[in-house]
Amino acid sequence: MAGAGSAEQVLSISALDKRYGNTPVLTQLNLAVQRGAIHGLVGLNGSGKTTTLECVLGMQAFQAGELQVMGRHPSRLWQGRGDVVGIFDAPSLHPALTVRQVLEHARLVCHHPVRTPAEVETLLGISRYSKYKIKQLSLGNRRRASIAHALIGQPEFIVLDEPFNGLDAGGVEDVLALIRQLNREHGTTFLLSSHQLAYLENICSHLAILHQGRIVLSDSVNTLFHSELARLSIRCDPADKARALLAGIAGVSDITHHNADPQGYLSMTVSNIDAATINRTLVQAGVSVSGLEMQQPSLTQLFHDVVEAH
Repeated sequence: MAGAGSAEQVLSISALDKRYGNTPVLTQLNLAVQRGAIHGLVGLNGSGKTTTLECVLGMQAFQAGELQVMGRHPSRLWQGRGDVVGIFDAPSLHPALTVRQVLEHARLVCHHPVRTPAEVETLLGISRYSKYKIKQLSLGNRRRASIAHALIGQPEFIVLDEPFNGLDAGGVEDVLALIRQLNREHGTTFLLSSHQLAYLENICSHLAILHQGRIVLSDSVNTLFHSELARLSIRCDPADKARALLAGIAGVSDITHHNADPQGYLSMTVSNIDAATINRTLVQAGVSVSGLEMQQPSLTQLFHDVVEAH
């Protein structure tokens, strides 16, 4: 990991220890979030995800290690005047204020407001709730209002704890689209903590797995999944000839011939070779390929494999 305060990092954590009394919660935790990344943080309940985010945002003290956010210690994040924002699982907006009042107040205290309350209401799809009090909103719409509150300015780094909780399918798609838009158009960096692995798999550029208070794996999504073995199924004729050919290709292993007839199908484990290359090799050798399906590893499978290994 690069040193704290690297120009390419918005977050640098090194050997972080956090205890509640005599109970260790985070132990020698290391994590780097690169500028412009959408970095997912996943872990079982009780693994320390929320505590990690609270340490990042200066809400919790820690006993040992180094932590810098945008080149600052968490206790000095106020100097950034809104370039870092955090949104937690339980929205904390004033329950007796309306959505518009909350957003108007946010604009008054924001050092560099770039959007009006009406604009962020439209952006988050809550314009119809402008006059509703926060306590009258559903959990999903309170979450939308919290995100709208954070986007009155133009933060460079957004920390989201369980951003999809309480949202219906349409709400999840809206939040995913907004994260992609802010990342693409403004280079906004995100750290997303969630147990909903399928959503993170579809949006994150980087992933970190937190287990028993330690980061046990952290890398780009492309690197993580490129190193994982995939399964490939091929329906071809003649299958025996195809099996013999495939046995000689580097990166192909564990070949199984299903069905006894020549027009059966083969399944195999593949690594560092794509389906198009295998298809081309078979066709050029005179094997007829009528079906081919690659089953890529999922974040869910990767997560379970890593947790079981530790």
